[in-house]
Amino acid sequence: MTFPDLLPIQPFTRPVQGAVTLPGSKSLTNRALLLAALCDQPVTLTGALFSEDTTLMAAALRQLGFTVETNADAGTARVAGQENAFQSTAPVDLFVGLAGTAARFLTALCAAAPRGVYRLDGVPQMRKRPMKPLLDALRALGADIRCPGEEGFFPLEIHAAGLRGGSVAVDASESSQLLSALLMVAPLARGPVDVTLPGRVRWTFVEMTFRLMAEFGVKISPHEKTRFALSPARYVSSGDYAIEPDASAASYFQALPLVVGGELTFPGLRPPGEGLQGDSAFAGVLTRVRARPPGATLDEDFHEISDTFLTLAAIAPLLGGPTRISGIAHTRKQETDRVAGMARELTRLGQHVIESDDALEIHPRPLRTDTTIETYGDHRFAMSFGILGCHDLHRSGRPWLTVRDPACCTKTFPHFFELLAELRKKSLSA
Repeated sequence: MTFPDLLPIQPFTRPVQGAVTLPGSKSLTNRALLLAALCDQPVTLTGALFSEDTTLMAAALRQLGFTVETNADAGTARVAGQENAFQSTAPVDLFVGLAGTAARFLTALCAAAPRGVYRLDGVPQMRKRPMKPLLDALRALGADIRCPGEEGFFPLEIHAAGLRGGSVAVDASESSQLLSALLMVAPLARGPVDVTLPGRVRWTFVEMTFRLMAEFGVKISPHEKTRFALSPARYVSSGDYAIEPDASAASYFQALPLVVGGELTFPGLRPPGEGLQGDSAFAGVLTRVRARPPGATLDEDFHEISDTFLTLAAIAPLLGGPTRISGIAHTRKQETDRVAGMARELTRLGQHVIESDDALEIHPRPLRTDTTIETYGDHRFAMSFGILGCHDLHRSGRPWLTVRDPACCTKTFPHFFELLAELRKKSLSA
C-alpha cells in the first residue's frame, strides 16, 4: 500500500465487529530466523511476519551466506544453506535500518562466527540506540569488535574468530535485546558461558528467548533471574516452526472497542500465560480499564510490556479519569524518546500531561480538533494514534486527527491501516 505523507483518520460511526487476523510476532520471527540459521538442517517458519524489520534480518542472513526463501503471501520463510555461511573472504556489509532486534542479534551472530570481517550499520537513529553492554560482554568472551564512530554505538566492525566462553555481566536495563542476543549465541562458544545480570531487565522478553531456545533444543536454567549458565550446544529443529500472532500488534485492535464500541475476536492469539509473548498481558490492562470506577485513577506499571504503553496512553483522553503509566524510562532510547514524544503529542491534543523520567500521568481534557500527530518515524505512534482517531469526535464521521508519515508502520505491521479501513467498512454493513 502507498501511503500519503499525511493520513486523516476516518472515524467509525458504528461499533466494530468481527475477527482480526494478526501478523506474526516480530520478536519471535527475528529470533526464530536467527535460531533457524544456527540449526544444521533447513527450517521452515510458518506464520512469519513480513515487515521492514524482518526483511532486514532475512536480507542480512543472505549476505552472510545463508539461503533464506520467503513467501509473504503464504507467511513462510525457509532458512537453509547453513554450511555455506561465513565463507566470504571479503568484508561483508550488513544494514539493519532502525531494527533493534536485527542490530543486536546480528552483532552477536557475527561475533560468534568462526571467521570473517563484518561491518554493521543502520540509519542515523540506530547509531543512538544502546549497544555497549552487549559489545562489552562479547569482547569479554573473546570477540574483536571495533567502533569506527562513537565507542559503544553503531557502526561496528567485527573481526570474527569465534567465542571462547567465560564469565560476563550484561546490564540489559536499557534493552532486553542486549541480553537475548548474547544468550542465543552463547551455546556456540568453545567453552561454558556464565552470564550475570547487574540491573533490571524486562523479564517477559528474556523468558521468550529462553522458551524459544528450548523449542530449538537448547535449555537454560536461570538462577533467580540474575545468573545463567550455558554450555556448548547445538540447535536442532524438526524442520518446521510456527510463529505466534503478534501480541504487541493485537493491543491496538484490543483497544479499538473501547474507542468505538463493539467487540472483536483474534483467531490464533494465545491468552496470557499460554504463549511465548509477555505483551499478551495487555488484555488484562484493558480489563482493569473497564472495571475502573468513574473518575478513579488507573495506575499501571508497563515495565514488562512497554511496547504496548503507547496504545493505552493514546486512548487515555477517552477513559473518563486520570491514567498513570510507569515503568517506561527505558523506552526513551528506542526508535525515539517515546515518553517525551507521547507527552508532546497528547499535549498537542489539549491534554494535561505530567511527565517524569519513568512515567506519564494523563488527565483528560476536551480533545482539540484538526490536529496532526507527529510520529517521529516510530511505528507505534502511528498505530496508537490511528486507533484514537477512530473515535467519532464530531458525531458525524468527519476526520479530526491526521497522522504524519503513516508509512512508518511498515516496520512491524505493513497492512495496519488497510485492516483498520476494512473493519470500518464491515461495521457499516453489520
